[in-house]
Amino acid sequence: MRTKVTLVLLFLNVALFFFIFQFERRWRTEDAWRVARANVLGAEAADIRSLEITGGTHVLALAKRGEAWFVTSPLEWPANPNAVSRILTELQFLKHETSFNVSDLTKNGQTLADYGLDQPRLTLTLTSGDPANPSLVGNPTRVTRLRIGDLTKDNLRLYLLSPDGERIHVVSQSLARSLGLTFDDLRADALFTIPVFEARSLNLQTAAPASLRIRLRRDGSRWSFETPIVARASKNAAELAINGLNALRVETFLTTNPPATLPAEKPSLRITVEGNSRRETLILGDPAPPAGDARKGEAPAYYAQLEGRRALFTVRLPAALMDTLRTAQVALRETRVLDFDGTAVNAVTLAAPNQPELVLQRLETGAQAAERPAWQILRRGAAAAGPQTQPADPASVQRLLDQLARLTATDFKSDAPTAADLEAWGFNRPEREVVLTLVGSPAPVALQFGTDAQRHVYARLGPSANPGASVYAVDAAILRELPVGPRAWRERLLRELPAGARLTALKLTELASGRVLLDLALDAGTAPPPAVTAVLTHLHTLRAKAFLLDQFEDRVNLAGEERPWRYRLEATATLVGGAGEQTSRTTLLLTSRVGGDLQVAGSPASEFNAVFSLEQPLLDALWTLTEGPRDPGPPPAPAPAPGR
Repeated sequence: MRTKVTLVLLFLNVALFFFIFQFERRWRTEDAWRVARANVLGAEAADIRSLEITGGTHVLALAKRGEAWFVTSPLEWPANPNAVSRILTELQFLKHETSFNVSDLTKNGQTLADYGLDQPRLTLTLTSGDPANPSLVGNPTRVTRLRIGDLTKDNLRLYLLSPDGERIHVVSQSLARSLGLTFDDLRADALFTIPVFEARSLNLQTAAPASLRIRLRRDGSRWSFETPIVARASKNAAELAINGLNALRVETFLTTNPPATLPAEKPSLRITVEGNSRRETLILGDPAPPAGDARKGEAPAYYAQLEGRRALFTVRLPAALMDTLRTAQVALRETRVLDFDGTAVNAVTLAAPNQPELVLQRLETGAQAAERPAWQILRRGAAAAGPQTQPADPASVQRLLDQLARLTATDFKSDAPTAADLEAWGFNRPEREVVLTLVGSPAPVALQFGTDAQRHVYARLGPSANPGASVYAVDAAILRELPVGPRAWRERLLRELPAGARLTALKLTELASGRVLLDLALDAGTAPPPAVTAVLTHLHTLRAKAFLLDQFEDRVNLAGEERPWRYRLEATATLVGGAGEQTSRTTLLLTSRVGGDLQVAGSPASEFNAVFSLEQPLLDALWTLTEGPRDPGPPPAPAPAPGR
């Protein structure tokens, strides 16, 4: 039984293979033959290299050079890739709806003239390579000619004579529409085709006698000047200029009445953009006279040519772009004085005349360093004592780095200063010197600031041994951001109690009279008055608004007057944990309130060794405790007038 089933299945498989081999292959062959027969052009449409469209006296020719197409007649100019692609696609997929032999015309008493094919309105001549032998020596070409005649009676199709002249095809009108394009339809209108991301350099040359050559080069994401100076260029400004060049379009081609001098003979400006193994150059000549229909505010037009092409045309350049190109050595220059990565700075050195050098040094604190790095102040002491350190305020250091990163030149004062210039601008004795030490960089970034007799501020890069460094005029406010005194950089957070600590007592005493204004034992179950609560909150996390002295003093100078300490504030804190309760006491000496936003506190050397101003919420709360009992309150409302 199994043998019979096996034989039956074997027979069915043989029958199926025979059917596929004998019949389906024939069907596919017939389908392919019908498709090929419907195509007007064969293999010659696969590799078209040139096209010539002739209609009466009108001749339009295109040729392929490398991977790009060019219009070669009536003018030589890059072709519009989309328009050429449309023609090539139309030819490669050109199909007839019906066709008949030319030899049959005489039987019906007709000739080619009846179909408009004796003197066709359009003749298309194309040359193509041999697709069967693309690597053949000499790369032979094939010439194919198509003649396009009249429309059919229904005006929906047209007649076309086959390349061998033996058949007349009826094809769609879309072919005539594709071939009926004018020079303006086929030409590319863009003058520069190198996109910003491909651009590697921008070169400009002004007219004689100055003949100033300006070259900007791209290195990664940065742009820099190579001539006439070596300096950093503005990435945004350079790329905006290239985008502006890419937006330029030909306005009109001039085939009659050319100017007396061609742009290539006497250029007013040469603009070159270099990309990957290609370059494009626009040569500008004299301004073109305004047309009669010129609109007010319209960009001026210039005579122009592309390098290597004779075609003469006009192009409109926006005034802003033209000004940028003519003053590129200034307009495209990077105005930011420093270029550094703030996260890579691990030390900042500040120096000023007659003051000790101060160093702000980054402390490595593991993963937290990138989010909020810790800094310390480092001051050089006597040789025996060694360097002195204290915590620095991260927010102040970050502000300094931000200010330096945003430092902008208001004027490029000089790129080749003389010794007299440097002396006049205060660089013989700089007001400030800043040195940034960067991780992974062998050389630090040094910056000097000088001032002239009018107190204008100037900056230059490099040490004093580099007298040729460029000098920039900068905003004078930068000097206020560079104090050399340690108190300007000191950590504002003086003390923060642990989470388990609790303030258990608060005492406020007037020193001159010895009168106790407040003596309060704090019970965890009883809420203190609002003013006391505010004081406790700020004492738990004690911050200085600003430091006034580098260390504690018995008296403090305020508003031009030396003032003694008026109050003593004592707070007792208890920390529960470990072996038992631990108690600590914090003492602050306070001056009277001076104005609406100033009251000074001092902490002895045994605690914080500081003199600092209080933050506004703490200052207001203390005012309630010290002056509240004597505050008469708001004045009474005026009595109403009689009879009202």
